[in-house]
Amino acid sequence: WYQRRVRGKSKHCPYLDTIQRSILDFDFEKVCSISLSNLNVYACLVCGKYFQGRGKNTHAYTHSVHDDHHVFLNLHTLKFYCLPDNYEIIDATLEDIKYVLKPIFTDEEIKSLRQTHKICRALDGTSYYQGIQGLNNIKANDYMNVILMSLCHVTPVREFFLNEANYSKIKLPPGSIMYPLVQRFGDLVRKLWNPRNFRSHISPTKCYKLLLSAVRRSSSSLNRVIRFHFCRGC
Repeated sequence: WYQRRVRGKSKHCPYLDTIQRSILDFDFEKVCSISLSNLNVYACLVCGKYFQGRGKNTHAYTHSVHDDHHVFLNLHTLKFYCLPDNYEIIDATLEDIKYVLKPIFTDEEIKSLRQTHKICRALDGTSYYQGIQGLNNIKANDYMNVILMSLCHVTPVREFFLNEANYSKIKLPPGSIMYPLVQRFGDLVRKLWNPRNFRSHISPTKCYKLLLSAVRRSSSSLNRVIRFHFCRGC
């Protein structure tokens, strides 16, 4: 045990049974709940909150000591850590959490969606059809949810965005919002078609906030702008 701890990794973490999968929600911005920074952010797998850092005096470290929460996931590297001991956790039982955060589809799985729509089951026992899940209504954005759902079911669009390699290396001019918009829409498509979701609903928060920051208008004006462009595009 001591030698494994020295190397910084362990296959035996005594706190894995404290993980609360039912409250984990990866649909929101990956920013620290205290500093609001998007650098080096970890999700506490016990309470679901996001915190920055892992070393001493960081928000994640302080949270682990103060609240007695020990299992964290780096939202960028997808590695699990135990704090405040600060060692990486290697355990196959955590793969389902990693898959919910970043679903991956093979070419065979993508093609199979043309013919089959299997029934899936969330952690709370709720059943849902793969690709047909509830989209949260953030702020009277039901019109956008309808169009997003429709786009996710257009076969060429779905098959393109389910394979992240198709757009992960797109090069655009600095400051362009198209790349993050493509990335976030791709995240939404993959999560919508994920057969292993913990919940039967997801949130389009990232897409909505990106449009909000890009247009930089009041919410009512933004709604009219998005409604016009979305409907014109369809």
